[in-house]
Amino acid sequence: MRQPRLALAAVLLGAALPLAAAPARAREMPEAGSSAASRKASVVILATGGTIAGAGADASNSATYQAAKVPVDKLIAAVPSLAETANVRGEQVFQIASESFTNAQLVQLGKRVSALLKQDDVDGVVITHGTDTLEETSLFLNLVVRSDKPIVVVGSMRPSTAMSADGALNLADAVATAASPEARGKGVLVTMNDEIQSGRDVSKRINIKPSAFFSQWGPLGMVVEGRTYFFRAPVKRHGTSSEFDIETIDSLPEVAIVYGAGNMSPLPYTTAVQAGAKAIVHAGTGNGSVAGYLVDTLKEARQKGVQVIRSSRVGDGFVLRNAEQPDDTYDWVVAHDLNPQKAKILAAVALTKTADTKELQRIFWEY
Repeated sequence: MRQPRLALAAVLLGAALPLAAAPARAREMPEAGSSAASRKASVVILATGGTIAGAGADASNSATYQAAKVPVDKLIAAVPSLAETANVRGEQVFQIASESFTNAQLVQLGKRVSALLKQDDVDGVVITHGTDTLEETSLFLNLVVRSDKPIVVVGSMRPSTAMSADGALNLADAVATAASPEARGKGVLVTMNDEIQSGRDVSKRINIKPSAFFSQWGPLGMVVEGRTYFFRAPVKRHGTSSEFDIETIDSLPEVAIVYGAGNMSPLPYTTAVQAGAKAIVHAGTGNGSVAGYLVDTLKEARQKGVQVIRSSRVGDGFVLRNAEQPDDTYDWVVAHDLNPQKAKILAAVALTKTADTKELQRIFWEY
C-alpha cells in the first residue's frame, strides 16, 4: 500500500502550489527586505524523515499517520516552485520519526551539515525534521556547526496527505530563508507557520496545531510570499563565534533528565548515576525548585562527579542562580532560560570540553 500513499502525498503537496508559487511574483518586484540576489543561491535539502515526510490513510487524517514515508526527491518534486527560489538538490540522511533520534545521529547530521557548508557551491542547508525533537537538533547544530551560512530546520504538523497540509509552504519558506543573504550569521533558524524562529529559542508547545512552535523571546522574522523579513537577531554565541566544533566531536556523553513533581522518589536520580550519566538535568517546578527531601540525593550525585543542572518544567522565564537553592554551595549549575531538553543538549556538548562547574555555568550564560 506504500506506493498509493506516496502518490497521494505528491498530489496533495502539489495542491499547495498556488501558495508556494508566490516567490516568483515577489522576485519580480525587488524592494527593501527582499531576499533577491544577483545570482540564484544553491541550497541542499537534507531529509531526516518526520511528519513532513509522513502519510495518512486518507485526507481526513491530520493527527493519525505514519511518519517518515515520503523520500526527499518526492518532497522536492511536490513543490516545483523551489527551483525558482534556488538551485536545490536533496540528500536522504535518515528516514525516521524524530523521537527516535540518537546522539550518534545528531553527530552524523552535524558533520554532514558542516561538510556541505564548507563547499563554495553551497550557500545554505535546509534540514527536514520531525517536530518532536526538532528543537534539540536545532540547538545542537547552532552550537557545533562553525559557519555563518544559513542553516534552516523545517518540519510540519500535518502529514503531506492531510487536508491543509502545512509541509509544502513550510518547505518553500525554509528554502527561501536558506537562500536569503539576510539569514547569514543568525544561527540556526526554524521556519514554521510563516515565522522565522531562532533554533536556540524555539520549542514545540502544541502537538496538534500548525502554530506549534513558540519562543518566549519572539520570532526573528517572517516569510511572506517567499520573501524574508527580519526584525531582530540572536545575541547568544553560535556559529563561527562558538567555541565548539563538530569536527572535534565524535560522540556525546550521557545526560539524564528527571522531571520535577510533588511526592518524588530519589530513585530516578540514583539510577541515572548508576547508569553512567555525566550530568542530570533537574526539570524542577517553578524556579527549578528541588524538594527538600531530594537535596541530599543531588548533593551526593555531585560528590560522585555528576553535574547537577537546575532547569524548570515551566515553559517560560528562566532559572535564577542561588535562588531556591544555594547553587554556589552545592556546586550546581543553572540552565538559565533553556528548557530541560535544550539544557540536556548544551550540557552534553559542553561536557565534551570541560567538567569544571564554573566553566559549565559560563557556557550556560553565554549560549
